[in-house]
Amino acid sequence: MPAVRPVPSSPVRHAVVADLLQPSAPQHAALSRAALVLCGVLLLSACARVEIRVPFSIVPVTGQTFGVLLLAALLGARQASATVLAYLVAGAAGAPVFAGGGGGVAWLLGPTGGYLAGFLPAAFVTGWLADRGWDRRFGTALVAMVTGNLIIYACGLPWLALYLSADQVLAHGLYPFLPGAAMKVTVASLLLPVGWRVLSLGGFDTIRPAPRSA
Repeated sequence: MPAVRPVPSSPVRHAVVADLLQPSAPQHAALSRAALVLCGVLLLSACARVEIRVPFSIVPVTGQTFGVLLLAALLGARQASATVLAYLVAGAAGAPVFAGGGGGVAWLLGPTGGYLAGFLPAAFVTGWLADRGWDRRFGTALVAMVTGNLIIYACGLPWLALYLSADQVLAHGLYPFLPGAAMKVTVASLLLPVGWRVLSLGGFDTIRPAPRSA
């Protein structure tokens, strides 16, 4: 009799903070997810208002990156992706949710449009890592945050190159933001494990939702 090969099991999805907010009644789950998306959009909009203009750069320093990556870790891949997509759609529709209260399609097509577009894959990847428990320890949380940041730069810098010469792109779109980015990812990576330790006092760290693709 031929040997039966075991079917590979799906990676276990760990609980993220958003799972603790899900209602026990299934009929309320959709409403809860919609509320989380709305709250996430409002948070990203507030982070976009935190803006510092760099005198020699056309790209402002904002709190958006911090907000996107932190939300991704709190919400997980699917919920974070839905939230960032809703944020981008709202901004494209003219809602004043981008840096400095801006909105409209022109923002997505302008010099910083690549960074905005990069929020979506960054949120998914960082959230996917959080779904695998990478937000529970400082070291893995830091790797997840840095990975998300790199994705944003990988999307933003080539798009910025359409507006600046090659020798100006890094000087305007990367170097001025590295100190702030390092500080933001470090703070987020410290907050997440501390938050889980606090939640563990109530036994929430043992929650393991059923595996799902993300």
